[in-house]
Amino acid sequence: MSKRSVYKRKIIKHFYFGRSYSSTELSLLLNKSIPFTTGVLGEMVEDGVIEEIGYADSRGGRRPQMYGLKADLLNIVAVSIDQINTNIAMFDLHNEMVHPKKNIEFKLSNTDYNDLVQITNHIENYIENTGIDPDKILGIGISMPGFVDVNKGVNHTFLKSAHGSIVDYIEDRIGLPVLIDNDSSLIALSELRFGAARDKMNVMVLNLSWGVGLGMILKGEIFRGSNGYAGEFSHIPLFDNNKLCQCGKSGCLETETSLLVLVQKAIEQIEEGKLSLIKDISESDLETAVNKIMNAAKRGDRVAINLLSDIGYTIGRGVAILIHLLNPEMIILSGRGAEAGRLWVAPIQQALNEHCIPKISEGIKLEISNLGYEAGLIGAAALVMEKYDSLSKFEKRIKVVQK
Repeated sequence: MSKRSVYKRKIIKHFYFGRSYSSTELSLLLNKSIPFTTGVLGEMVEDGVIEEIGYADSRGGRRPQMYGLKADLLNIVAVSIDQINTNIAMFDLHNEMVHPKKNIEFKLSNTDYNDLVQITNHIENYIENTGIDPDKILGIGISMPGFVDVNKGVNHTFLKSAHGSIVDYIEDRIGLPVLIDNDSSLIALSELRFGAARDKMNVMVLNLSWGVGLGMILKGEIFRGSNGYAGEFSHIPLFDNNKLCQCGKSGCLETETSLLVLVQKAIEQIEEGKLSLIKDISESDLETAVNKIMNAAKRGDRVAINLLSDIGYTIGRGVAILIHLLNPEMIILSGRGAEAGRLWVAPIQQALNEHCIPKISEGIKLEISNLGYEAGLIGAAALVMEKYDSLSKFEKRIKVVQK
């Protein structure tokens, strides 16, 4: 691959995350001269990869020409898997969804070797139903819970494979480059690249879901630890409650704070005769149950608000530990549970007030994600572009940049 082709891939990556740049701005990002950068941009315009999108706002003097990626140049398949649902979507290079999202009710097992086969079938069917030429697809990014080894392409918790790595199996079946990563790390990546953590250096991103995951942004980059397993916030042992966690230990933070716990406690209170707008919920349909509880809370239902407050306070106790250890500038509440919005803020802040040393916690911002339930999908798509300029498996996905 030629040197200019290497820089063309880097330019595409910069445009995906930054949307628009002038040649001067790009030259600084690439650490290359303005004439070199301008020349490469000109070639990419001629090849139909980059387009001129107008001039920058005036700051005095001549306004620079701005450039951007052609949105329909390529697409990315994003797959977001949690313990009970799988969502699949197709994004263009402007990070816009170009085909309706597909939601599949699919409960993961940590022993069933057929889970990987079924999920691959769903991905394959989704791609076929879009009608998009596979040659126009850059790759597949997959977000999943569990202990994910991104280097070996395996998940030590879910999607066990009898056919080698998860990545190898799906690539062999579908014929597209595949990348996988832990769901909380990818939610943090989505916040770093497109959300509230953009341009921030040290941020903790909580993935409020069927567990309470943690994605860590340290020094402006996703921190995964030595083996890629950093961020198992759910399994901080905070309680002597004799409740067994899915990890096999007891007393983990997750045993008092997950959305599953939210549903269980709501059912208990309704069965005790508490008056509530929450009706007809069960653990057999967790998604519907969570939606009903959150909708009731937004309408001022006391039972729902108190449940969220209790869980939020407990999460805040865990966050206080993070603050003392890592001294972040921001805490972001993201993932499935972030739909409850500002209802989380007061109880978490109350816990921080009680359990944090004031000097350490002062100035820390507590934010609700504006990416919402789509953060996992956005992160899965971003994972593909994050690795686009460094992995050989992507070299031939845009033939024009190999010239």
